[in-house]
Order: sequence, then C-alpha cells, then structure tokens
Amino acid sequence: MGRRERILAAINREPVDRVPYAVWRHFPSVDRSAAGLAQTTLRFHERYGSDFLKITPRGGYAVEAWGCVEGDELREDGHRPCVSCAIRAPEDWKKIRPLDPGSAPGWVEHLETIVRMGFDRRIGDSPVLPTLFSPLSLARKLSGTRLTHDLHEHPTLVTGALEAITETVIRFAALALAEGVSGIFYSIQAASRSVSSEEDYARFGEPYDRRVLASVQGKSVLTIIHCHGDRLMFDRLAALPGHAWNWDDLPGTGTIGPRRPRSPRAGPRPSEPSSAGSTSGRR
Repeated sequence: MGRRERILAAINREPVDRVPYAVWRHFPSVDRSAAGLAQTTLRFHERYGSDFLKITPRGGYAVEAWGCVEGDELREDGHRPCVSCAIRAPEDWKKIRPLDPGSAPGWVEHLETIVRMGFDRRIGDSPVLPTLFSPLSLARKLSGTRLTHDLHEHPTLVTGALEAITETVIRFAALALAEGVSGIFYSIQAASRSVSSEEDYARFGEPYDRRVLASVQGKSVLTIIHCHGDRLMFDRLAALPGHAWNWDDLPGTGTIGPRRPRSPRAGPRPSEPSSAGSTSGRR
C-alpha cells in the first residue's frame, strides 16, 4: 500500500498491510532557518520512511510576534523556553490582538518552511502536517506561571486574548492548507491535570480547540490531536473532532496502560497494536 492509502485505510478501520507509523523530533541546530528546517526535515523523513511527515518548528514560533522572547537554552526534548513572557501584568492580555500569519514573525517562518518543502520527491505520497498549538497552550506560553491566577482573577481579559489567538490559529491553518499540506498536527498542552484543572480546560480550552478543529473539517485529510503532558484528560481529548490521537508516554506517569483514549475513530481495538510517544504518532 502507499503511505497515504495506508493511513486513510487505518483511520477508517479498513485492512492495512502494516500498522502506519511516523517519527519526528526537534531540530534545534537549524530550526531558526526555514530553509534549514525544510531540508533537515526532508532528510530525516527520507531516512526513516514515516507514513506522514510532521513539520516540527521551534517552540516559540507562535508567540514571538506578541512579545515573547525565546531563549538559547535547550531543554532535553530540543525546544527552547521563553526567557521573557509577553504577559507580565493583567493589563498585558489586552495587547494580544489577532495577527496576520502571512506576515507576522514566527508564523510566516513556519509557512515559509512549508513552501520550501514544496513537493520534494522525498515526501512521496506522505501527508504533510505542520504543527499548530492550541489557544490555551499559547496563552500559557505567553504568560508562564501566571496563567492560572489570571484565569481565575481576570477571566474576561484572558478570554479576549484567547479569542484573538484562536482567530490567528484558524487563519494560519487556512493558509497552510492553501499551500497544499494534507492536514494539521494539533498540539494541546493545557489538558493535563498537572497544569490545568478540568474545569479550567472545559471553560478556557476545549471551546477554542473545537473552533480550530471545526475550521479544518472537510479540508484536512489527516488531523492529529497531540495530547501533551501527564495526567491527561483522556475522555475530553478523545471526544474532540480528529482522525487520530497521539500522546506523551512520560516515564513514571502510567500514561500508557490503564488509560487510553476512547475514540470513535482511530482508537485501538483491544486486539490491535497501538503506539504513543512524543516522537511517534498513531495513524
């Protein structure tokens, strides 16, 4: 089977010649260059033969235009945290306005990577997926540890910013799909009970996630929902509209085993193999 054919069969629960797979990683030595990231991603894809190709941009691409400053220190997984957050006081949430991702720093860099990859022969028939972060995840990147406090003490201010972030993410998804990508890799980093309460995610996270995911329905051939962190809200995440789910297998958290997403689409039957991890995706 071809790669695209295999993925579509798997998500529709039709017979496949083998289980579809993909591997990806951060490329911190080149991810500040659209050309460098495009070529390195293509070489990595050619080496490992994944069934889909995930573009992994630098972690701060989506928040720098709003004022976050990405540092140079690398974390173990290859991303660089912000050394200066855009939100340092409640009033700063008012500065978060919708962006044009076709020209805004960071966002346009991610688009340029897509354009530079084009229809390179190394892609073959693999679906290409850029990485998008959920609005509440971006709000956390913008504000750091003060987010929970502001959600409770200044919910109207944060909600206004979430509206602007959601509009920007939706605009980016539309531009990326217009450039010919097959779908999106949608990273939710705020549906972990270690960083959010279920009530906060239900109010400030899930409604915006549904709006972003609804915007690509019928246009995205493959929407992967990546669930990041430990103590994940599996039941809520599995109910979001997507084709496949991927989640972190964090050491010592018991993420795999007793709890797996119960999805009506691509979730494994008891007798089927499954995989999860920050470097693998189930298709």
